[in-house]
Amino acid sequence: MPAYNAARYIGQAIESVLRQTFSAFELLVIDDGSTDDTALIVKSFDDPRIVLVEQRNLGIAVALNNGLMHSRADYIARFDADDICNEKRLQLQYDFMMKNPQCIVLGSAADYVDVKGNFVFSYQPPAFADQRIKQLPFSICPFIHSGVLYKKQIVLAADGYNIHAHSFEDHFLWLQIMESGEFYNLPDSLIRVRLNPDSLTIDEKWRTKEFVSIKYKALKERKISEQDGERLVRILQKQNRPKIKNGSYYALLSKKYLWNNYQPKMARFNAANALRQDIFDWRSYSIALLSFLPRVFVFRMYILMKRENAHIENKEIISEKPLVEMEIREY
Repeated sequence: MPAYNAARYIGQAIESVLRQTFSAFELLVIDDGSTDDTALIVKSFDDPRIVLVEQRNLGIAVALNNGLMHSRADYIARFDADDICNEKRLQLQYDFMMKNPQCIVLGSAADYVDVKGNFVFSYQPPAFADQRIKQLPFSICPFIHSGVLYKKQIVLAADGYNIHAHSFEDHFLWLQIMESGEFYNLPDSLIRVRLNPDSLTIDEKWRTKEFVSIKYKALKERKISEQDGERLVRILQKQNRPKIKNGSYYALLSKKYLWNNYQPKMARFNAANALRQDIFDWRSYSIALLSFLPRVFVFRMYILMKRENAHIENKEIISEKPLVEMEIREY
């Protein structure tokens, strides 16, 4: 669990880990130079399984690699300091790994919540079984990072997380180790991911064209230079402003309440909040206008947009999901 200024949520995140039905774990919290009470809150838990590792602020990839170095276990369960674990998460993932030793990375579905913990939408992975996951375009990340369980030695053999792939170090890693074993996703929602304006990750629509260009070039070529990493850092630093982060947060909520959990009033409410951050954000105007249309029309629009943006046939994916879910559950 990497953590940076996570005092607001980390106590709840740790409690969800301590409630796991699978108890044979250590919880490594890597405090990435927090300036709030993050470390104090971690230390307030009286449980020998919790290990606090403190470092100066070097970024999430360095924190993750530091955690790998300190870990004594063969399997790593990734988790973020503002998310919540389903109490059966570790047991279900560990059991699957034990039954399927060829699996090197195991993800899951997830429920997304807002900053207050209110349910926003449920996310199903783009594919579940190894063959289908590896047929996905390189631009599609197959896993929710804070919900994966993976084999540590496989990641260490790939030199861990790339410190230049800022904000997409997980996606970059999956491409690096794809040929080392099998990938799977469970259809169960095993984590609650908190959409949070203070998070490093924001809606990509709010990123610059330069950022997107560098990211997808790196993913396509499976390499990234130190120079490109420095360019990404400069962009991230420029965008590390409340106006952009809050605008991105509300814009993302508005889209999810329209496309993924049809609540048109909530979509309009959050679109209005996004426009307060950037009155020229045409996407939020579009969401607000679309929210007045019938649900069936909105759903059709969503399918068409997914086909265009992801370059895959959603009808094929939708028709395959029940079969793949059955295949996964049989394990």
